[in-house]
Amino acid sequence: MIAQPEKICADIKSSLVRAGLYSDSGNIFRISPEPYFLSPEEIRFFHELGPHLLKFYSVLNRFYLDSARGNFHPWIAEYLDAGKPRDLIEFGRMKRMRQALPGIIRPDVIATEKGFAVTELDSVPGGFGFTASLMSLYEDPSWEITGEGIPALFYEMAESVSKESSPNVAIVVSDESGDYLSEMQYLGTLLSGVYVVHPKDLNFKEEGLFVVHEGKWVRIDVLYRFFELFDLKNIPKSELHLYAVKKGRVVATPPYKPWLEEKLSFALFSHPALKSDWEKALGPETFAALTHLIPETWILDSRPLPPHGVIPGLEVKGNPIRDWEALHPLTQKEREMVIKPSGFSPESWGSRGVVVGHDVSSEIWQQTLTKGLQQFPDQPSVLQKFYKGKKVEARYFDPGTGKIETMRSRVRLTPYYFVSGDSARLGGILATLCPQDKKKIHGMVDAVMVPCAAKNL
Repeated sequence: MIAQPEKICADIKSSLVRAGLYSDSGNIFRISPEPYFLSPEEIRFFHELGPHLLKFYSVLNRFYLDSARGNFHPWIAEYLDAGKPRDLIEFGRMKRMRQALPGIIRPDVIATEKGFAVTELDSVPGGFGFTASLMSLYEDPSWEITGEGIPALFYEMAESVSKESSPNVAIVVSDESGDYLSEMQYLGTLLSGVYVVHPKDLNFKEEGLFVVHEGKWVRIDVLYRFFELFDLKNIPKSELHLYAVKKGRVVATPPYKPWLEEKLSFALFSHPALKSDWEKALGPETFAALTHLIPETWILDSRPLPPHGVIPGLEVKGNPIRDWEALHPLTQKEREMVIKPSGFSPESWGSRGVVVGHDVSSEIWQQTLTKGLQQFPDQPSVLQKFYKGKKVEARYFDPGTGKIETMRSRVRLTPYYFVSGDSARLGGILATLCPQDKKKIHGMVDAVMVPCAAKNL
């Protein structure tokens, strides 16, 4: 007997509540009786995207280090270091960490009428514990959930980082990231040797970092850093954590490299002066793929241009722009662009600080543009072309009517890739579907959140 969709939604909600991942007083979203379905071509795209993005991080890391040493365009490191504490910059440049890259890669992928657009990259992503839970709840013989599975790949990533079998892993969740604690705790229940702790619960000894578990001291091999680098000054015992990493007593991932957590990396990819460098370093296949996926992005650099200078690639009504003030009088249609903090700021993660130009008044648009320019270089911001998501339908259970309703929506797809050696494997994909009138697509009370799947033919 096939369960009714209302019953399916009720069961999913009950399971999420038991896992601490759903609460009527807090993290509410709409529950669907089915996953978000992808075509075989789309699933192939997502499996291929991970290796492309890993190459992007690798090349960005190399460009930065070469730039910092004076062997490549020096302004690359200048941009990526802007606003960062010098001691953190020097720490990230240590020889021990030179080749280290993020262990988890999560792009924000918008489905448009013309294909996909990758609007952001996150190397300290939330949501993978939550996505793992959803993937386990949407089981049905008529479809196959997309991805190899998050818990197993997370642990394989940790093994690769530590270069040891069966490492002990501490997922360290700060107060700033506390909204994600329950999903990290859920993930911890699925894996032996994984401990979810607050930074203050890490204990330092000369041999390394330890946690106390069931009355016993457990030495940690991998510190999974689930906190942002801008928040480092608020992390208890952070100096001891850094010392343990520096001395090789523990391996941290994502690495303490602020240049790998900057949204302005997309502006560097868009810069015409670097086009041939990117193409040579990435290879023609990856370069072509990312060129079609990454939106045009510009750094809000307030320094004046020479009389003959223009902001490359930025035009209004076919005319090149040489002064940011030319963007102030844009009409609502002309300002289909996004302004957002680049990184190293409490406003730079989640949807905080993001302003969609055609979704605000001209006054707010001008204020945001002015603020972004005034804060440079201490807090860089970027301007990015807005990609409008295509309209799709989502079904969800409405507690008010007690029925399954249909919503016209736009979707953001967030695949989670886990890096092991030179590979980036797809663990799963979370689909966030918001009402079609919403310009920013993110988790909200009106959103439907489901895993992605393929229909079995």
